[in-house]
Amino acid sequence: MERVINLLQDEWYFALGMEQPEASTFTKVQIPHDWAVGRPISPDAPLGMAQGWFHRNEIGWYRRVVTIGEKDPARRYFLDFGGVFECAKVWINGCEVGGQRYGYTPFRLEITDAVRTGENQILVQVDNTREPADRWYSGCGIYRPVKWMETDREYLDEKDIVVTTDIHDDQAGIRIQTGSALATTAVLSLPDGRLIAEGNGCGTIDLHVNHPLLWSAERPNLYDLTLGLPGGDAVTRRIGLRSVSIDVETGLRINGKKVKLHGVCLHQDMGCRGIAATKEMWRDRLTILKKMGCNALRLAHHMHSDEMLDLCDEMGFYVYSECFDKWHSGLYGRYFDQDWDHDLAAMIRRDRNRPSVIIWGVGNEVENQGQQSMVDTLAMLSKRAHELDGTRPVTYAMNPHFKRAGKKIDYSQVKDIQQLVDEVDDREIEDLEERIDCISAIAQHVDIISCNYQEQWFEAIHRRLSDKLILSTEAYPFFVGHLDSMQNYTQRVPALIPEALPYAIGSFVWAGYDYLGESMGWPSKGWTGSLFRMDGTPRISAYILKSHWTEEPMVHISILDNTLGDEFTKAHWANPPYEDVWDFPELHQGVVPYLIATNCDRVEIHCGDRVFYPPLPKENPDGYITGFVPWMPGKIEVLGFINGQSECSHALYTPEAPAKLTLSPMVQRILAPGEEMLLTASILDAQNHLCIREKRLISFRVEGDAEILATDNCNLMEQTPYSAHAVSAWHGKASVVFRRTGDGAFRIIAETDALESAVITMDQRGD
Repeated sequence: MERVINLLQDEWYFALGMEQPEASTFTKVQIPHDWAVGRPISPDAPLGMAQGWFHRNEIGWYRRVVTIGEKDPARRYFLDFGGVFECAKVWINGCEVGGQRYGYTPFRLEITDAVRTGENQILVQVDNTREPADRWYSGCGIYRPVKWMETDREYLDEKDIVVTTDIHDDQAGIRIQTGSALATTAVLSLPDGRLIAEGNGCGTIDLHVNHPLLWSAERPNLYDLTLGLPGGDAVTRRIGLRSVSIDVETGLRINGKKVKLHGVCLHQDMGCRGIAATKEMWRDRLTILKKMGCNALRLAHHMHSDEMLDLCDEMGFYVYSECFDKWHSGLYGRYFDQDWDHDLAAMIRRDRNRPSVIIWGVGNEVENQGQQSMVDTLAMLSKRAHELDGTRPVTYAMNPHFKRAGKKIDYSQVKDIQQLVDEVDDREIEDLEERIDCISAIAQHVDIISCNYQEQWFEAIHRRLSDKLILSTEAYPFFVGHLDSMQNYTQRVPALIPEALPYAIGSFVWAGYDYLGESMGWPSKGWTGSLFRMDGTPRISAYILKSHWTEEPMVHISILDNTLGDEFTKAHWANPPYEDVWDFPELHQGVVPYLIATNCDRVEIHCGDRVFYPPLPKENPDGYITGFVPWMPGKIEVLGFINGQSECSHALYTPEAPAKLTLSPMVQRILAPGEEMLLTASILDAQNHLCIREKRLISFRVEGDAEILATDNCNLMEQTPYSAHAVSAWHGKASVVFRRTGDGAFRIIAETDALESAVITMDQRGD
């Protein structure tokens, strides 16, 4: 009999309480759910800076009923949780069936003995009272999908299946270890259903493919692999056929082609939706990254959702996947000794058959880095990761701080572990060669030397450790350090440094998108040292990287403007405040600084009736151009030339009086029932130029089959709760996230005083 998988998304009820609340106090919610993110922020919130000043230290309870027909004694029943933050306990019909402590690890519970014919009561307790929490916003609740699964007594566990490929001379050999001693069939097909290969076996099945469609970030070709037991259970997984080699002589090669990782680091929150992030909302964000030439993601610093990894497979991203942040300290310190093997195995067993995953990370910026106790733990983790998957390299992301051993620290009493790791004290190692001694000890137990913020030391590291490749696992967006200082505000884009180094395989910029938590102080809710704001608006570093990571001719001019407001960015992660602005009402005349990002040979600036000729891009090692132009109201335009021909342009305008609102999606797509979308309302003048200095209140409402979930303006100092339906514009814009609730048509309306409203109408198809 076929397995049954039902997504349990709606009909959940939620309440807060140290003990199980009365039934009358529960309110209806939809999964994914984050109970804290819509609340007001407060300066007295526990762990406020780390957690974005949200109150989240409580116990939540979720209830749901699942009704089945006659319980089949020949069947097994399971509940599958993508992620519950954190310390989940689950009861079925009053019987405790299990749980999961670490909030990022998915878990499956067999509930066969507790299930009965008819109604089945599910109760989930979620305990967020433990401290410390993460260094970033953890959120709270059942924040990933929940599935009800039914199988035959004999069934295939997809986490036991191991698929390896051998690509050679336009041929692909596929070996499948089924994880079962039973006779199993294997069918390989294209997503459109065309049969490619089939076979059968007990435990191991070999398939052969002629002229395979190989998977890469540029061409993410996928196949469907279906494994089945005769007359019974079957499981289908998407796989990709590709070869990966990592060698100090040839670098990183995908399908024989040399590749540099053009990557960003990502946390899992979705801004105003907290950690209740849906697949389609992440698809929109990844689409924007793809357009700027990003080909790699470091999913930091924990296991991300199944849906996120599905997107990486489908859209084509090389993934650095890691299981923890700290080890014996921070949030995970209370779990490490008991759970490290379980949580590491959960990540690798779930994702080891994915083409997108090319590197396993087993830790980030841990305590006692380079000291013997740390090296021993690293050796243990690395060894276990290789046992679970012998096909991928294993590494660890090093902080640039190394310290000599001192008095023993009780990490359970440390409130800010990152400050302890980062702060310079009398144990700090300042000598570069002594630092590299520590790196050498770590390098013995990793396949790649992974460095956070250490590009200035790459050449020295390589001289000592020439048998290992180097990866920049975290890079500042704009500034690079100095041999004698990790923070020197040198104007070199760190992510571009590995491009010229044959022994470096790429970079991951910290971070791709702004995120909640890791605040630099009240009232900032989060981190703003990123390439993109939460609505997808690029900062200047995104344009610079796009000029290197894409081939289509592009040119972009931004103007330095310190008057638009402090974003509370941690200084060395800051982008200089270059904005798409040509509006300086406080100036009568004078000059303003500009920055031009381009991949063209040369550029011209047209301002009023004058033409200016900036330096050539090749005169700057990072290709961008800086200088000054005279301020005059109207229009400034930059033209990009290749081989003497004008190939692209970009213009900024001085807006006139605000005249109207417009609404536009983050990414244009069809919206199915149950899916969410972010729309941004912009205040424009009559000529459709953005009024970037406008701050008036924008309100949102819906008509028809839709509901508003949150509003935001990307200003992390904004104190309006995300659950409100109105928020002040910031940089002339504000956004709304809504969900389509049915098959019918609906309208989203944005309104503000004295201006023409904006309306988007979607029909039954969601267009």
